[in-house]
Amino acid sequence: MVIERIAADPAIMVGAPTVRGTRITVAVILGQLAAGSSVDDLLADFPTLTREDVCAALAYAAETMPAERSLVLT
Repeated sequence: MVIERIAADPAIMVGAPTVRGTRITVAVILGQLAAGSSVDDLLADFPTLTREDVCAALAYAAETMPAERSLVLT
C-alpha cells in the first residue's frame, strides 16, 4: 500500500507524519503543492523524495481527512 511510505515516530519531527526514512513531513509536501510548486519542483528541492512519496503524502492526507465536513456560514 502506498501509505506505508508514510510514518509517524515521536522521535522524528515530533511525531508529524513523514516520508519514511526522511525528515520530510506530509505537511511540507502539501504546503508546497498548495503554494503552487509542481511535483518536479518538489523533487528538485528534496532530492531524496520520489514521485511515489509525493503520491503517498497525498493519499495519506486524503485518507486522514474527515469524510465529510459541514461549514456553517453566518
